Amino acid sequence: MYNQKLMRIIIGVLVIVAMGKFIFSPRGKTHQITQGSNFWADKRVPQLNLDENQKDPVKKEVVQPEKEPVVQLEKELVVQPEKENMIQSSQEEFEPDISDNTPTDPLKIVHLDLKGAPPKVTYLKEIFPLLSSLGANGILLEYEDMFPYEGELAILKSSFAYSPEDIEEIKSLAKQHNLELIPLVQVFGHMEFVLKHEKYFRLREVKTFPNSLNPLAPESMGLVQDMLTQVMKKHRESRWFHIGADEVRGLGESEDSKRWLEANNGDMGRLFLNHVTAVGKFMSKLKRGIKLILWDDMFRKLSPISIQESGLQDYASPMIWEYSQNMNVKEIGNYISKYEEAGFKCVWFASAFKGASGIDQTWTPIDHHLKNHLQWQKVITSMPQYKSVRFQGIVLTGWQRYEHHTVLCELLPVAIPSLAVCLQTLKYGSFDDKAQGEVQRILGCEIELTKNEFKGVSFPGSDVYEMVKKINENLESSVKKIMQNYHFRGSFSSYHRKHNFANPRNLGFFVDDVKKLMNEWDTFLRTFQQSMDAIFYPDTLEEWLEENVNEHIERLNEMVIDVERIIKLNGQPKDVA
Repeated sequence: MYNQKLMRIIIGVLVIVAMGKFIFSPRGKTHQITQGSNFWADKRVPQLNLDENQKDPVKKEVVQPEKEPVVQLEKELVVQPEKENMIQSSQEEFEPDISDNTPTDPLKIVHLDLKGAPPKVTYLKEIFPLLSSLGANGILLEYEDMFPYEGELAILKSSFAYSPEDIEEIKSLAKQHNLELIPLVQVFGHMEFVLKHEKYFRLREVKTFPNSLNPLAPESMGLVQDMLTQVMKKHRESRWFHIGADEVRGLGESEDSKRWLEANNGDMGRLFLNHVTAVGKFMSKLKRGIKLILWDDMFRKLSPISIQESGLQDYASPMIWEYSQNMNVKEIGNYISKYEEAGFKCVWFASAFKGASGIDQTWTPIDHHLKNHLQWQKVITSMPQYKSVRFQGIVLTGWQRYEHHTVLCELLPVAIPSLAVCLQTLKYGSFDDKAQGEVQRILGCEIELTKNEFKGVSFPGSDVYEMVKKINENLESSVKKIMQNYHFRGSFSSYHRKHNFANPRNLGFFVDDVKKLMNEWDTFLRTFQQSMDAIFYPDTLEEWLEENVNEHIERLNEMVIDVERIIKLNGQPKDVA
């Protein structure tokens, strides 16, 4: 009897509990939006020993995260939809949880530097399948002033900047050809395209130079966050994002930085790390799981412990760059060991297929870049010895300028053969007969590396390749050849031309040659202009002609004008005025 009563009591309690759960549980499933509450937890930049009136910019971001633009962005993308299932889908569109299923095979990324001679999207449509066939599986897109910034940032964009529709097409083309698209936006050094504008003079680290951002200026972080947010909105699906941060010229020279350094034992490394770590934290908040990349040169003099204490290794990976043909492989190994000790989980490498052999180089020295990649291949082969850091990929950089204010380097079509050689070298481990055969098959050419020549090329833009080759080899030399004529030197000097004094008989020995050469180059350059117009915007053609053609053509044209004028004077006395 006792046992029966006990059983009834137990059953009754279970029924009451079950009914309570049913009554008080919500109907259906709801999605709880996480706002990244653990974002500022764990690894933090060490506290700064500042005066009471000074504020640590990193600490400020920790204390007041609600003022970050990211909150506004999340409201725009997450809160506005009326239904909870719409909230869920909207957030996942911008902030999907990126699982750590990064490719095990290292990526081969081609760098498109848009701060000079940016190609039209119609040319990218032709070139992306070629890059894929050559073995590339990614694009590093360095936007600079070609991004369609909006609002207060609209001042940053070039008059030929890509439109939002252009960017969507670029993304679609990359996806179609299995090319991982990685945006690059500078956030510290090489911000000339931003700091050249008077509106942002106050944010310069050095007042008279537009190179680097003052990380302690009150509006600097807001500017960076606005830039990153706008670009990230256009690249929601990106798994990696490159934030530059190389060559921060003049760091420590602003009054803000001097005061900070005085209060912090002159710790320049921490001044640098504070800023890039704050950017890393912001980007992690903006998109959970995004993997950041930084150029490594500013890390090279820092100790592993200082990097580790900053917490940067939780947000980013270094990209070790070296473009020389005789690079020190042992030194690269030392950098890898340092970054492994600092706690970075992976490293990237950066070679060069163009734009790194001379600030005004017009014709790509393929042998230089081939040697650079053969050295990098040695580094890649050595990676198994590093147990806790993974080789994520290599970027083949194609610099279009050394910086925003310098001249153009080689045009992209001119460097396609070099890129093909470098990609196949990475694929096969050396540029052997098989690699050479693949390049010749894909580009439809014959290779003569000793002469730095590719004959019979048929890739997109090969007409520009051939014409630049002719200009590079023949334009200046053809004009100089005319000037070496016996009668030219004897009867058509600058003195003769200035005073309209010459024997028409002597001028007759070379006048037809001068006029013929002028006509030939005039016809050739009209064709060249048409080919360039198909690939580049008008400012690229104007600049390239000004730097490489106009001086010689103007000299030739002046010769024609002067020789025709003086011949008509029939050998009169010289002008004495």
